[in-house]
Amino acid sequence: MNLIHAIILGIIQGLTEFIPVSSSGHLILAEKLMRLDQVMTAQQITAFVAVMQLGTLLAVIAYFSSDIVEITRGFIVGNFSFLKGERGPATDSARMGWLIILGTLPIGIVGILARKVIEGDLTKSLNLIGASLIIWALLLWSAERFGRQRIDLNGMGVREALLVGIAQVFALIPGSSRSGTTITGALLAGLNRESAARFSFLLSIPAIGASGLLELREAILILNQTSMANLLVATLVSAIVGYASIAFLLHYLRRHSTIIFVSYRLVIGLAILLLGLV
Repeated sequence: MNLIHAIILGIIQGLTEFIPVSSSGHLILAEKLMRLDQVMTAQQITAFVAVMQLGTLLAVIAYFSSDIVEITRGFIVGNFSFLKGERGPATDSARMGWLIILGTLPIGIVGILARKVIEGDLTKSLNLIGASLIIWALLLWSAERFGRQRIDLNGMGVREALLVGIAQVFALIPGSSRSGTTITGALLAGLNRESAARFSFLLSIPAIGASGLLELREAILILNQTSMANLLVATLVSAIVGYASIAFLLHYLRRHSTIIFVSYRLVIGLAILLLGLV
């Protein structure tokens, strides 16, 4: 892998991590088109991509820094007061902290149990990626069509958080899209579009952080010095592009539906299925 490859992967990661079009699907397609599998092992590519996601983690932390500080402070203060026996009303920040934890549990459990499968060759299949893109495009369209879209973040409860968390599990399948599955789940649970995207972004923090940090140690062991330098560049690029992607999507969803992303997923999904037949 050279520096140009690293920059391209960083741009793709930043553009597609938060926009519901599947970062893993696009990255695997890019890897195949750039023939990275001829110069890197599957294990090296998996570690490179997983650690590169830490760039988009930095992006979401930077964009939602004030929200994160408020949620963390409210969570600590609220739960400390509860332990002291003070039965005052829970703050929105403390409640949001618990909802993020609940929403993270499903993917945490499944991710650990199915780690070998996730890192296996099956998940590199173009047929699987293409099918996932199309299936979740149809599910996102259904969420747009039938979701009530009346609930904001302050109105979220355990039911909504768990539904979004269960939907996030399917992001372990390449082509599904972590943001795509969580936004779909949130819309089906009744959240409005902007709140669905915001909760999806907040929920990405533990998911991306755990995945990236788990692979960081392995990346240090299996990547050479040049690859580590390229990984640093790719991570920084993904952080910058990811920040812009978050700002774009939140602004876009205030006035528009997700149908444009549904259409794109259908087109790219069909293209990948055809490419898999060649």
